[in-house]
This record gives sequence, C-alpha cells and structure tokens, in this order.
Amino acid sequence: MKLQKGLGLPQVFAIAAGAMISAGLFILPGILFAKAGPSVILAYIVAGVVVLPALFAKAELGTAMPKAGGSYFFIERSMGSAAGTIGGFASWFSLSLKSAFALVGIGVLASLLKPDITTWQVKFIAVGLCVLFTFFNLVSVKLTGRVQIALVVLLIALLALYVFRGAVSIDGERFTPFLPHGTRAFFATCGMVFISFGGLTKVASVAEEIRDPAKNIPRGMLLALCVVVLIYVLTVFVTVGVLDGHELANSLTPLSAGGQKAFGTFGSAAMAFAGMLAFISTANAGILASSRFPLAMSRDQLLPGFLAQVNRRFRTPHFSIVATALFMIVAIVFLDLENLVKVASTMKIVLFIFVVMAAIIMRESKIANYRPAFLSPLYPWLQIVGILFYGFFLYQMGGAALLATAGFILVSLIWHEAYVRRRVSRKSALLYIIERLTAREMAGNSLRDELREILRERDEIVRDRFDRLIEDCVVLDIEEQPGLDELTRRIADSVAPRVGMDPEKLYRLLLDREQETSTALTPRLAIPHVVIEGDKKFAILIARCREGVFFSDSAPRVKTVFVIVGTRDERNFHLRALAAIAQIAHEAGFEKRWIVARDSKALRDLVLLGRRKRH
Repeated sequence: MKLQKGLGLPQVFAIAAGAMISAGLFILPGILFAKAGPSVILAYIVAGVVVLPALFAKAELGTAMPKAGGSYFFIERSMGSAAGTIGGFASWFSLSLKSAFALVGIGVLASLLKPDITTWQVKFIAVGLCVLFTFFNLVSVKLTGRVQIALVVLLIALLALYVFRGAVSIDGERFTPFLPHGTRAFFATCGMVFISFGGLTKVASVAEEIRDPAKNIPRGMLLALCVVVLIYVLTVFVTVGVLDGHELANSLTPLSAGGQKAFGTFGSAAMAFAGMLAFISTANAGILASSRFPLAMSRDQLLPGFLAQVNRRFRTPHFSIVATALFMIVAIVFLDLENLVKVASTMKIVLFIFVVMAAIIMRESKIANYRPAFLSPLYPWLQIVGILFYGFFLYQMGGAALLATAGFILVSLIWHEAYVRRRVSRKSALLYIIERLTAREMAGNSLRDELREILRERDEIVRDRFDRLIEDCVVLDIEEQPGLDELTRRIADSVAPRVGMDPEKLYRLLLDREQETSTALTPRLAIPHVVIEGDKKFAILIARCREGVFFSDSAPRVKTVFVIVGTRDERNFHLRALAAIAQIAHEAGFEKRWIVARDSKALRDLVLLGRRKRH
C-alpha cells in the first residue's frame, strides 16, 4: 500500500517553516544576547547561510530519491546499512526528542498566562497535544498539512504585527557596542543559532507524500529558509531595539518582554500565544516527519516489519506514527529533556555531515539513474566548506554531548550487528565508486534498478508500447570502431530473428536505405529505419559505438544509434517511435549520460527514463 501524496507546495513550506520557528526564536534570543550582545542579529544571518550546504544536499537527494525516511534513506543508499542504521536511529530519536521538547516548551510560555501552573500540568498539556496531533497524523496527511498551514499563517501574522508595532519603539543606542564580547563569542553564538535551522530539512522525510517532489521540495525548502531568516532577523532586531540589555540578557521569554514594551499587556499575551503556536507547529511537523524514519527502516528490514504497514483506509503508516508518539510521551513524562535535546542537537549536526557526504557520494558514483531535478550549486566546494563548518559547530557542542553521541552511535552499530547484518545485502553507491577505482565488479544492479523505479514514480511515468519494446530490445555496446558495413551486419543479425526475416535481406535493406540518404540526424546520432514486408511486425535496436562510426562526412563519429524496423501497417507507430527517440536524444545532458553509461543495462535505463510524450 502506497502512502498518500497529499502535500503540495504550501504544505511543504508550512512543514519546513513551522519546524524552525520555535525555541530558536521564542527562548534563545535572550540567552544568546548575554553571550554576544547585539551581534546576535548577525548570528542568525550567518547561521542561515551556513545551513545552505545541508539544504542544497537534501533538496538534490530528495528530488532524486523522493522516498519516506529522508536523511536515513539517503545515507543508507549512499553509504550502506551500517551508516543507515546510525542515520535512521539518529534522525528518529533526535527529531522525536525535539518535538517532545517543543510540547514541553509550551509550559514556559503558558506560565506567562497562568503563573501558578505546575510541572505536571505542563506535562499533561504536552501529552494531550501529542495525542491530538497523533490523531491528525493517523487520519490523514492532508489534514496534518492543513493544520500546519493554519498554524504557520497565524504565527507569521502575529510576528509581523510584533515587528511593525515594535519598530516604532526601537532605540538605536541599544545596538552599541555591536560585538561586546569579541568574535569568539560571536562564532560560538552562531553555532547555537545554527541548531534553530535544523528543522528546515525535515520535510525530506515525507518526500514520498509530496506531489511533484521534483519542484515542490527545493522550492518549499528555499522559500521557507528565506521567510524564516527574514522573520528571525527582523524579530530579533526589534527585540534588541526595544529592550534594555539587562532586561534581555538571559530572558527565557524575550519576545513576550518585547511585546510588553512595544504595546503593553496585549503584546506580552500575543507573543506568549505566538510562542505556543510555534511550539505546537514544531511538534505537529515533528510527529509527521519523525514517524517516517521507522517506516523507511522497517521497509529495508532494519526494524521489525510491522512498522512498515500502511493503513488501507487512510494510507498513513499507523504503527510507525503510534510508536513515535509513544516514544515522545515517555520522553515528556519521564526524561530530562533539556540534556537529551543537547544530544539530539549534536546528532543533528552529525546527520548534516552525513547528508552532505551522501550527496557527494551519489554524484561521484556516476550511477546513470541518479537524476536529481535540483543540483547543489558550486559543487564540490560548497559541500566541503559545509562539512568543515559543521565539524566546527560539532566541536562547539562540548565533550559531554559528543561522548553521549558516540555512545548512541555504538548502540546503533551493535543493533546493526545483532539484527540487521544477516537480513540486508543491499549494495550502496559507495561500492560504485570503489568499483570504478579498482575496476572490479562489486556493486551489482540493485541500487540502479531501485533508482529507476523511484524516478518512474517521481515523474509519474506510465509505461506505453515504446517502453515495452525498449525493455525487450537488443542493446549493442560496441567498444571498437566498426565500419558502417560491419555495424549494419551486426544490426541485421540481431534484429532479423525478431521480425522473422532473413538476416542477409535485412542487411541489404538497411544498407540500401543508408546509401539513398544518410540516417545520421546529427554528428553524434543516427536512426536507421526501414519498412519490411508482412503484417504486425516491429522491432527496435539500440547501439552505442564508443569510438564512433562513420555515417557521412557531416557525421563522421556517430556514437548513438537507434534502429527501427517495421511493417507498413505499423507506419503510425513507426512515426511515434521516431518522435520518441528524437525527444529523448535531445534532452539536456543526454549525450554526456550516454557516453558515461556503465553498460548496456544503463543505456536501456537512459532511454526508458527519458523525458518524452507518452501515448
């Protein structure tokens, strides 16, 4: 049972934006101001820029492999099941813990409206909301997306009100000195702010449920980043401008304090309510996204199979959602969330490093069926710089968090050895790179075949007669440089049995057709085609001549050859096949992919996945 494709661009934007606007805006600014002063404003901009390598990597991988599980799926397919086990558990636990923390964080803001609220009352509210959003997720991904849009729109409206009303109360003297504690404190602050953008990429985990993922994933993520950076910067700018330094430093409710200064008690209450909306939207998006990790891991046999089941009525992964919700409830009720969230943040940075590495590995594997609709810019320099920055932020997290993360990785590897290793034999993209370097057959075709099916689903390709012919046709991959006569002989010998005629007669027909008019359409492409006697006979042959074949003075090194042989009653389909081949061969990047294709199977896939009009 497939998951429901119920998420469009508005939902993608709302999930990504709603996952970011929470503690990073409603709690952190006061703590960060104590460390960096007014330069905290610039820290939000720097952190927004530094998240770009991870965003671009996930956008690229998400458009190439729009499958449930996001980071886990990318890491597993690029680096293997051991890395996938670490990535899957890290993604699931870190996102679930942060979502649980968001629900508990409501209590910090609820205390502004009800000062005598108790810890257990806060936990009761958090558990209740967790159950409510679990219900939404169980019933419909569309309903979850609609709720998320409503939450984010209302949240942005309240923050816009705060910015416009607070701007008139700004005192410019509060921005000096801009760097009171030096550049070291500033960069440490950037590392803390960076975690606030971690939710941006979680939308990749629901990529399988996004309509037109090739367009909506990168557009939604980039739009969310731009809007949220603007909100962060303007909101923090106003907050710094309206509050005295001693009021802002270490405040756990900086926006409520700013709202009080800007427009009285109503402002304080409005910002407390906005903060609650932010935490609720983060939790809602978190349950939606984090529940897809156990689903994906179960599909791949890294977890028990029942977690992969999809409800027939609602088309949602009910067991995976319930398991995620139960884990969050346990965390809310029993665990010290603050320390666990520090570990979750550390794991999030580790995941960013893994995802950027996954994008590099998939590119360098040269798998023909890895065809992202969005390519990370400035490759590979942006990715390398991103890894270095994330390594720096990882160092800034401190020894205790790093030690706990190392322990988590060790437990994940033990699970892999005890449960996963004997069940999983998939080959990763990393083996394709090793295969290229060592010239040894290691990788097999499983990943390439899986990517072909993913692309078919992504582009909503419905197989037609031309596809079925290509799936069954002869593919010649010729290493040497044959003469035209030799190539024609090989074509005739291969095609003649398929149309029930004498190879010598077909050879003559093809050669005579070529002598009448060259069938080379471009210097690199030729489509020899002939009409034969009989009824209801049609065949196609594909050939790659690595060293090229001389067809004419204008086409001396043809490397791509499609041969069409059919009877007169197949004339209409003959013309359709010619049009299909022309569309495929003229697709951007076709010639380069044709030349570097690994073998005849890769050549066949290149034609099957070509963009063309289907009948």
